[in-house]
Amino acid sequence: MDGVTAPVRVVLVDDDHLVRAGLRLLLSGGDGIEVVGEAGDGLEAEDVIAAAAPGVVLMDIRMPRCDGLVATERELRKRPELAVLVLTTFQDDELVLGALHRGARGFLLKDTPPHELVEAVRAVAAGRSILSPSVLDRVIAVAAGNGSGPGAGATPTDGAHERRLLATLTERETEVALAVAAGASNAQIAADLFVTLATVKTHVGHVYEKFGVDNRVQLALVVHAAGRGA
Repeated sequence: MDGVTAPVRVVLVDDDHLVRAGLRLLLSGGDGIEVVGEAGDGLEAEDVIAAAAPGVVLMDIRMPRCDGLVATERELRKRPELAVLVLTTFQDDELVLGALHRGARGFLLKDTPPHELVEAVRAVAAGRSILSPSVLDRVIAVAAGNGSGPGAGATPTDGAHERRLLATLTERETEVALAVAAGASNAQIAADLFVTLATVKTHVGHVYEKFGVDNRVQLALVVHAAGRGA
């Protein structure tokens, strides 16, 4: 029907059935969100996701048989358009970076307030990247060589390398990169720049290639490290 927006279809992947029940209750109360499947681990998730065709997957990390990192990488190889939002009690640097490197669109802790979780599901469904504030602080620290995980002990970046990367972009690619770093979705960028969605996707792909990254959070880290983020 004209004017009716399809609900965001969500699959829950967590080995704790009480957690899944709580998430289902929480998300079912959010307008425009529909929980269409559940799985207790990464292996079960494969069949559930194939059958339910969700737009968003809430993925735990520590699960039996197949953990969330492996499941995220496997599912995104098959469905690059899928938005995986990691939801876990763990904020270990390696787990955070592992999830982002595998293409997860967001990383939230399970103590995230309910209304923020609902908004995060909507945001990743719209193409934005979401990190809990404490997780973002850790990612930036590790990227700068100040964390306890991969990269710890490295010389903190002064932004010079990142500014050189920014200098390789065209004017329009720079506009797109800054917008992504500010959290804008592809649709928002297209509207703001008066270009098509396909054009924005092409520019984002070019920025990924020039920066040597493969997701929006990594792109945003480069921009912020260069001192150009919004």
